[in-house]
Amino acid sequence: MMNLNTVSINTALPGKSRARILIIYTGGTFGMTYDREGVLVPFNFPYILEQLPTLKNLALEITAVSFENPIDSSNVNIEHWRLIGSIIRDQYANHDGFVVLHGTDTMAYTASALSFMLEGLSKPVVFTGAQLPISEPRSDARENLITALEVASARQEGIPLVPEVCIYFDYALLRGNRSKKVESMQFDAFDSGNYPPLAKAGVKIDYNFSVIRSTPRSTSLELRDTFETNVAILKLFPGINRQVVNAILTIPGLKAVVVETYGSGNAPTLPWLIEELQVAIEQGIILLNISQCPGGRVLQGRYETSKRLQQIGVISGADMTTEAAVSKLMLLIGQFGPERTRELIGLSLAGELTS
Repeated sequence: MMNLNTVSINTALPGKSRARILIIYTGGTFGMTYDREGVLVPFNFPYILEQLPTLKNLALEITAVSFENPIDSSNVNIEHWRLIGSIIRDQYANHDGFVVLHGTDTMAYTASALSFMLEGLSKPVVFTGAQLPISEPRSDARENLITALEVASARQEGIPLVPEVCIYFDYALLRGNRSKKVESMQFDAFDSGNYPPLAKAGVKIDYNFSVIRSTPRSTSLELRDTFETNVAILKLFPGINRQVVNAILTIPGLKAVVVETYGSGNAPTLPWLIEELQVAIEQGIILLNISQCPGGRVLQGRYETSKRLQQIGVISGADMTTEAAVSKLMLLIGQFGPERTRELIGLSLAGELTS
């Protein structure tokens, strides 16, 4: 397991803290600083705390766990998902909420994966990060972290207000497995086109309780972390040829493919394309239909261009994001195998799709 550095700070002293929060710092732009050559490099989390004297006003007991070698989120892999999940599981009873500082590039993938991994979650897990390093004067890191901590510690009569995995960015709290990164240059980096924000942060944090998941009856947490990584994405485009499709569908050991289609789940009616997809399905490969559109949903059979997909056994992904679809497929196949996955993939397991 990767080495971790741990720092504790009680911002409530000499008074009593409102909550105990665990921050998991993985890396990313949030905690970057410039070296002598002007290149952005990560620095240790204790220095980030020095950038935020307003933490003292939150009255929280904070434990910050950071990767010994913080990573750019482009390098995030399954082992990092497992590590984040195991930290939350091991510290679950000792903390009221969790904040994960993560690079923005793959944050939606990690948040989606954690939503499926943390079975029975009844406490907030809030992902956040920044588009500018916290050392920058105009950085969005400070507000993002402060509000993420507020959300992670928010309770009413001892019950967490947001008992799910979410992403907080640029004044919006979004469901993690509904989110996509949509901006690389603006502060509003994330959107959840098919699901309304869980909260908006203005003068106060305005929670939309009608769309927040209810607290599960069971308070025990189970970590599911067995993944099958033989999963691929096939994105359709005008002019796609048989060789490209065949090369993806005949990958040795392939278990599932997310087929990114047009509009409401439509694909070209080319006979060779249908044949290639049908052969893959007959060989036991799961094909999941996900729309390329950031909003809307797959409606297989609505148009002739999707009816054949439905007939040959392509599974509708409804309004799932590609990020949620990929992580969900990998986890379900890893945990339960292909047959059970076919039964579960179209069901909402963590609020990731609208039935």
